[in-house]
Amino acid sequence: MKASVTQKTIRQARAVLALGSLLALAACGGTALTTMTQATSEPFAGLPALVVPAGYRLVWADEFNTDGLPDPAKWSFDTERNKDGWYNHERQYYSRDRVENAVVQGGRLRITARKEALSGAPDWGGQPYTSARLLTRGKAAWTYGFFEVRAKLPCGKGTWPAIWTLGTGGRWPEDGELDILEQIGHRPDRIFSTVHMAAGFGGKGSGTEVGRPGVCDGFHNYQMLWTAGEIRFAMDGVVHHVYANPKTGNAAWPFDAPQYLLLNLAIGGDLGGEVDEGMFPRIFEIEYVRVYQAGR
Repeated sequence: MKASVTQKTIRQARAVLALGSLLALAACGGTALTTMTQATSEPFAGLPALVVPAGYRLVWADEFNTDGLPDPAKWSFDTERNKDGWYNHERQYYSRDRVENAVVQGGRLRITARKEALSGAPDWGGQPYTSARLLTRGKAAWTYGFFEVRAKLPCGKGTWPAIWTLGTGGRWPEDGELDILEQIGHRPDRIFSTVHMAAGFGGKGSGTEVGRPGVCDGFHNYQMLWTAGEIRFAMDGVVHHVYANPKTGNAAWPFDAPQYLLLNLAIGGDLGGEVDEGMFPRIFEIEYVRVYQAGR
């Protein structure tokens, strides 16, 4: 594949994006809302398929081959805001070490959202649903690389699955956020990817929402190629967003430092919206997670 897109192609793609209508979407990592440009057609149709670049090798993976709870050497459970409530007015309680919400079974990680209130849990914050949020914080983080996650989305009304990364520094949005894949269940034929940083959060996040008919019908590959010069996002190799390094400082590009990976299934909230009470349980299935890097 080509190493980078030409500046002319980037300008043309941005012009297409500028024609789209603005859509208010909520950031995964914080409470602010993000304004994204909704693409009305394929904004980067001229780019080659996104595949593992030549010279890259696999440096970290989970193939989910061992049944039971997720591998504790690779994943932790994030439960930090259960008591106070999760960002964006989400309505789920994220459990820890509970196979009802996160289990490896038959070669797949199954993150399951359920309609239940764990009122006996000491950190329960009144949530009417349970789910799980897994992360590699403190176990694995990367600066640059090709990321690929093969997953099947839950696609129920009120679901909000995400595959994303956060900066290890612990500051949001200063340390950045890369949303490889998000989807909201009440628009099941669309997906989106977003970049957040100090100069681009709130109403200024850089992202694209695109139509992908059939996205709920089976497993698909969600990909990100992150280099020092740009970040590309794709589904099944088809690029739908490119964020080029503007070279204007850390506020617009904090992406020369490590990020860790998160997988979660949120329910309701500012973006998840109205919840179909009859849809549960709803399962976000992940077949593998793979990270490749160059020259290592």
